[in-house]
Order: sequence, then structure tokens, then C-alpha cells
Amino acid sequence: MKGMVFTELIEMIEARFSLELAESIIEACALPSGGAYTAIGTYDHAELVAIVVELAERTGAEIPQLIHAFGGHLFATFLKDRPALFAQMGGTFALLEHLDGTVHVEVRKLYPDAELPRFHAERRSPTHLALTYTSERGFADLAHGLIDASIAHYHEPITVTSEDLSAGRRAHVRFDLHHA
Repeated sequence: MKGMVFTELIEMIEARFSLELAESIIEACALPSGGAYTAIGTYDHAELVAIVVELAERTGAEIPQLIHAFGGHLFATFLKDRPALFAQMGGTFALLEHLDGTVHVEVRKLYPDAELPRFHAERRSPTHLALTYTSERGFADLAHGLIDASIAHYHEPITVTSEDLSAGRRAHVRFDLHHA
């Protein structure tokens, strides 16, 4: 997993909780990397899981909620880094329909060796988009956070439901988005 994801997680912990908590979590997790991440480095996703688990234990927050919040944080980072791309998309459905074909192409320009989840978007009607997330890492809650942040960014009346198609592993999830 790219270091940029790790650096953003640490930044979110510092911003939402405290620098001291972030440092204490890194120390407590005894991470193989030592918690010294660079944006372009590649690290084992198990380190990210360890950090989130420790954060949940210390704050009492549920792990899925923390991962969802992290998705929202990442969206803000992506928006700040690539505002023209998001302006070009013009809405959540268009953005999600272009994740693999356009957005992930841009990500690969920055991080050529990134291992990205796969998304399959299917427009079932003008007001219904089905988006299927697939990744063995099981971070569907992060994807859900990104989706919700997109909806908020574009100020759209969209409801989201999800169905885990991977027996609770959150590795293969279909999101149904309905535009009011």
C-alpha cells in the first residue's frame, strides 16, 4: 500500500485527535516500518490495519466508522491535489463511473506501482448507479467514506445502500446510489 495513504491516516489522527495520540499509537503498534512513512514508499497494509485497530481501542470508536471517516479525509486530500479533475466530473455519478478509467489513471501517474481497488460502475437508470468495489484488502468502508464525501462535495441528494458480497470480509461490496 502506498505511503501516501499512511501519511494521510496519521495526519487525520493528528487533526481529529492529537499529535500525541498519533505518536503513541505508532509506538504501541511496533510497526515493521517504525511508522516512518514516505508518500512514495510502499508498506504492508497490515500496518494500516494495526494503526486503525489501536486507534479504535483508544478512542472507543468503531473500526468501520474510523475507516469511513478516513475515506472522507482522503477525498478532501484528493480534491485539494486535483481540483480540476473533480470540477471536470461535475457530479458523483460521473466521478464514480470514471474511477477506474480516469481517476485511477491519474493516481497511477503519481504512483505507478499502486495496488488500487477495482470499481465497476453500472448505470441502471438515470437516478440509480450500482458501484461494485473489489479488493482483497477489504476496505469497503473507506470506499463508502469516499462516496459519501463526493456526495457532500457535489451537494447531491443521493442515498447509498451497500451489500457485502464477500461473506463479511468487505472485499467485494456493491453500493447502490439513488439520486432523488
